[in-house]
Amino acid sequence: MAGCASSGLKIERQHVALGQDSRVQYIVVHYTSTDLPRSLEILTREQVSSHYLIGESPATIYQLVDESRRAWHAGDSQWQGRTWLNSSTIGIELVNQGYVEDAQGVRRWLPYKDEQIDALIALLKDIMHRHGLKPGAVIGHSDIAPQRKVDPGPLFPWKRLADAGLLPWPDERAVDTLRAVYVANLPSVAWFQDALAGVGYSVPRHGLLDEQTRNVIAAFQMKYRQSLYDGEPDAQTAALLAVVSGNQP
Repeated sequence: MAGCASSGLKIERQHVALGQDSRVQYIVVHYTSTDLPRSLEILTREQVSSHYLIGESPATIYQLVDESRRAWHAGDSQWQGRTWLNSSTIGIELVNQGYVEDAQGVRRWLPYKDEQIDALIALLKDIMHRHGLKPGAVIGHSDIAPQRKVDPGPLFPWKRLADAGLLPWPDERAVDTLRAVYVANLPSVAWFQDALAGVGYSVPRHGLLDEQTRNVIAAFQMKYRQSLYDGEPDAQTAALLAVVSGNQP
């Protein structure tokens, strides 16, 4: 306001519009792929950033970008029809190496610290309350960019977030019932693509099981079936998708 006063500009602010909400529509969770010092260096000194960074142990929460400003964490991204999500999201990076790879290219994923997830849950609840976000607004980098990203990875405890009321979770009994149905009659690839799009993923809609479709299926499995995320459109994945998307027979 000091700048407005010095320039002689007067703004009347007593009338407040009813038709408005937060610019923040989603919160995107990432891992940093490196340690805390390097994470801080990258996120503050290079052309990539996030609103928050959470250390491993201690699980210190660092705010790097004000929530009113855009952080550069999402890149080429899409969710529920919205694209280039930097402008409509808050980005949270967790210090975690992600995975290590052996000589044969086999990945060993690294777990998250309990205290780090506790800090994340507390931060998510605070952000969601302040921005009026509903359960389900928390998504992973792999959800919004499944063709190029895998973070926060298959060891990220999505179920803990669900238990904390931060996202819906598929009912196990409903999934088991539908799985039996789909073992006998597996839906078409086009059905999988439609159901994935209904959840929010950007996915081809041509009915072919190509690499892009497999990547999206794997991203979905990495969240809801972390024991196996091979990108195969099998009966259990169909059952999970049907419950999550509401696209049930």
